[in-house]
Amino acid sequence: MTTSRPQGEQPRRRAPAGAAVLREDVTEAIRAAVFEELAAVGYARMSIEGIARRAGVGKTAVYRRWRSKLHLVLDLVSAIAVHGLPAPDTGSLEGDLRLLYEVTSRALRHPVASQVIPDLQAEAARNPEIAEALQEALREGQHGVASGIVRAAVERGEMRSGVDEDLALDLVSGPLYWRSVVVRTKLPKGYVGRLAGATAAGLRAL
Repeated sequence: MTTSRPQGEQPRRRAPAGAAVLREDVTEAIRAAVFEELAAVGYARMSIEGIARRAGVGKTAVYRRWRSKLHLVLDLVSAIAVHGLPAPDTGSLEGDLRLLYEVTSRALRHPVASQVIPDLQAEAARNPEIAEALQEALREGQHGVASGIVRAAVERGEMRSGVDEDLALDLVSGPLYWRSVVVRTKLPKGYVGRLAGATAAGLRAL
C-alpha cells in the first residue's frame, strides 16, 4: 500500500549511510581538554585516553577528528597561528607597542599557557614537525602583528623606510618573550609602558 504525500511537500533527505557528524561543541571540548592535559602532564605523558576522559567523550570521538596526539597538537598550534593577535591601531608606534605588549603579557601569564609553551618548546627540540608548526605559529601570529606595526609606523613617518625588518621584529618581540617565557619572572609595575617606550626609541634609531 502506498501513501500519497501532501501537495507541495518536499521529500525528506536522509544523511548518507555511515556519514560521521562531527559536532562542533564536542570538537571544542576536546581542544580545551588538550590544553588542560598538556598543562597537567606534558606532551610526553599526554594520551588520547586522558584527553577523552577530560573532555567527557569516548576515544573514538577524538580519533574521528585526529589520528594521533601529535596531529592533535599540531592542529591546535596551527589554529593559534590563524587566530593570532589583534592588530593594534592606536595611531602611534608607542601606543601600538603598548597595546601589543599588554595583550601578549596577559596571554603568557595564563596558567595553562605558562605550562604548555615551555613544554612544547622542549618537545620541538626532539620533534621536527612540532618545531616547524611552532615556527609557523610565531611567524603568522606574533611576528605577523609586529610586522604590521612596523609598516604602519613607516607609513606615518615615525620610522625610516628600508629598515632591517628582521632586526625590527626581533626588537619588538624579543624582550617580552625573554622576560615572560625564558626567564619567567613577574613583570614589575609599569614595565609594559617602559618597554613600549624603549622599543619605539630603538625602532626609530634603526
